Amino acid sequence: MPRAIWSGAIGFGMVNIPIKVYSATSSKSISFHQLHDKCQTRIKEMRWCPSCDRKVEWEEISKGYEYSKGQYVILDENDFDQLPLPSKNLVDVQAFVDAEQVEPIYFEKTYFIEPEASAKRPFSLFAEALKGKEKLAIARIAMRSRERLCALRISDGKLLLSTLLWQDEIKLEDAPEIPESKISKQELTMAYSLIDLLSKDFAPEEFEDNYREALQKVIDAKIEGEPIKESKPDKKDKRVVNLFDALKASVDRIDGKKPAGEVRAKKTKQPAKRTSAARAVAKPRTGTLKKGKRRGAA
Repeated sequence: MPRAIWSGAIGFGMVNIPIKVYSATSSKSISFHQLHDKCQTRIKEMRWCPSCDRKVEWEEISKGYEYSKGQYVILDENDFDQLPLPSKNLVDVQAFVDAEQVEPIYFEKTYFIEPEASAKRPFSLFAEALKGKEKLAIARIAMRSRERLCALRISDGKLLLSTLLWQDEIKLEDAPEIPESKISKQELTMAYSLIDLLSKDFAPEEFEDNYREALQKVIDAKIEGEPIKESKPDKKDKRVVNLFDALKASVDRIDGKKPAGEVRAKKTKQPAKRTSAARAVAKPRTGTLKKGKRRGAA
């Protein structure tokens, strides 16, 4: 069992449930060190004081908040320990909401929770109630020098805690709106068919980090002194093509890869008119559109 990064209690009404919190994710990215080109020596980053013109050790470092240009107020560990926050040692549950009401953009990092030995029964009760009502518990938690919003949820028989971003940390107002464009019924129907063919249950184990694997192969080859095999990029036609034709070609290519007799993915719910139209476009069309009647040019 890894080391707990936080310990405290879940506040569920008048019930306190002592818990420990552990990180549920870890980065698998390949990391590099900075080296001096000339001698291949690893670079050291030093904390340097330009006023004293010397290196500064960690024990000499203090935290300062700049309230005016060049003016700082210093906070030490006692100041942080005395913060008047009920969430300092408590996952303070404040509301229960439906999961679909919390947009994915709010989720930040996920942790798993373990009850203290004396709290197994109330912990199980809380988890069972959360699962039975199919809700997320929204709470506050003070973690790593800041208070965070968080969500408690059941996943695969485990109680997870996910930190959430605050409303003022979300910048959706800066995101551009989806542009208005005239889309034909045939194009939309073909797009629906393509989605239907690619619809399946989410299986994360089917997806691999191709970049990390390719980078590791390059690293291994350089260690062994072997030549690096260059991969040829896919040659894609950069010409602007008819949108309907491109969608139809995609449907035909994917549909052709399916084994004979395989049951297709369930159709997404659309108006009744679409059902017959979708069946029609699922079969490869023979012939071409007459000249002068091409639709939906990109």
